[in-house]
Amino acid sequence: MERTMYYGKGDVWVYRTYAAPLQGVRKIPESAFTGRSNIIFGMNIKVAVEGEEFLPSYTEGDNTKLIATDSMKNFILRHAGQYDGSTLEGFLEFVSCRFLKTYSQMKGIRISGQQIPFDELPVLNEKDPVPSSLVFRYSLNEQACAAMEVKRLKNELAIIDHSSSIKGLKLIKVRGSSFVGYVKDDYTTLPEAYDRPLYIFLDISWVYEKVDDASGEKPEQYVAAEQIRDIAYTVFHEQNSPSIQNLIYHIGLRILERFPQLKEVYFESNNRTWETVLDDIPVSTKGKVFTEPRPPYGFQGFSMTKKDLENKGEIEK
Repeated sequence: MERTMYYGKGDVWVYRTYAAPLQGVRKIPESAFTGRSNIIFGMNIKVAVEGEEFLPSYTEGDNTKLIATDSMKNFILRHAGQYDGSTLEGFLEFVSCRFLKTYSQMKGIRISGQQIPFDELPVLNEKDPVPSSLVFRYSLNEQACAAMEVKRLKNELAIIDHSSSIKGLKLIKVRGSSFVGYVKDDYTTLPEAYDRPLYIFLDISWVYEKVDDASGEKPEQYVAAEQIRDIAYTVFHEQNSPSIQNLIYHIGLRILERFPQLKEVYFESNNRTWETVLDDIPVSTKGKVFTEPRPPYGFQGFSMTKKDLENKGEIEK
C-alpha cells in the first residue's frame, strides 16, 4: 500500500563563516554580479526523511530504527563545517548524500533551504570606502532558496527532483504600466488604467537541464539568484507592461535567453498595487498620493520552458 510517511526537522539555522567564495559566475548584461565572498554563509534548512523501516515506530511504538530529529539538526550543523563548496544547492546535495550514506534505513530525503543574506557594509580605507571584511548587516530583502529530493535507488544515490528560487522580491514601478481591455460586465468596478504605478511581489524558481549544474561546482554554469533578481527588475524597467502576466512572460524569456542551461522557469506573483488617494497635488507636476490596497489581492502562476523561446522566434519571423 502506498502511504505518506516522513518526518524531519525544520528551522535548522546554520551560520558558517569563511565558506569557499563563489567565484567565476558567468557575467550577463543585466547584472554586475560575478560572485560572493561567503564570509558569512547563512542558511535555514528543513529536512524530511522517508523509509519503510520507520513504520514500526508508528504501528508498534518501536523506535529501534528511528533517528531523533534533534540528531538530524546536529548532523546538519556539524556537516556544515565539512562542506567545501560555495552554494546553498551544493550544501543540500552534500548533506543529503551524507545522511543516506550514514543511515541505511533512510531511503529518501526531501530537503530545502533559504540562504540568509548578509550585506557588505562600506568602511573607510584611507580616503575611499571599501566593503568591510568584518562587519555585515542582516538583510531583510529577498532570499535565495533551493529544494531537492534525493533517493536511494539500488546501490546508487540519485537526485529525483530539484529547484532553485528567489523569493520575496518586492518591486514597485511608479509609471509605465497599464491595464486595459479586460472583460467588462455587471461585476466590473475596476477602471481602466493607461499609466499606473505597479507594485508586485514575485517569487521565481528555475530548474536546470543537468542537475549537476545546480551545485556550483562549475561556476560558469551556475545561475545565481542575484542574477535572476537583476533580470527581473531590468525587464520591469524596460517594459511598458499591459499586465503582470505579460511582464512575467518577458522576464521568463530573458532568463531562458541568458541561461540555456535551464530547463524551466516558474513564477508566482501578487498584485499589491497601491490605491490612489490624490491624482493631482499642487507641489508636484507628476506627483500623486497613494495608500495600501484593500486586502483582497490578485495573483498569477506561470511556467515557461525553452519551447517558449522557440515560439517567440517563430512569431518574430
